[in-house]
Amino acid sequence: MGGHDGHAGSPKSVSPFRSGFYGRCPRCGEGPLYDGFLNVADRCTTCGLDYAGQDSGDGAAFFIIMIIGFVVVGMALALEVTFAPPVWLHMILWLPLSLILTLAMMRPAKGILIALQFRHGDHFESDRDSS
Repeated sequence: MGGHDGHAGSPKSVSPFRSGFYGRCPRCGEGPLYDGFLNVADRCTTCGLDYAGQDSGDGAAFFIIMIIGFVVVGMALALEVTFAPPVWLHMILWLPLSLILTLAMMRPAKGILIALQFRHGDHFESDRDSS
């Protein structure tokens, strides 16, 4: 229940993939990570972990572009080779699908990257001394 109040690498076993996927604190796994759709909260409301120093950068967007690009382009090529539909049909199918998949994956991907940064001691003020 009460988590260990150490830093990254503390004995409390919180999976970075589970906490990131569900948008929970990487230390305790309970408090919310986000304060909006993609805005990271200031701190955990459960254990008090300060999120101020975290930065996932463009990592989540890069992974999502690569994954969704591979899937959507593969499906579009398969459809084109099999049925040769008009271009407008490709646009009606693949543009909304790309947008929906991107929005659905962005929060979990960003949360997982933040949780992995915490696990490895990167970007959290409690793990670094400012110069």
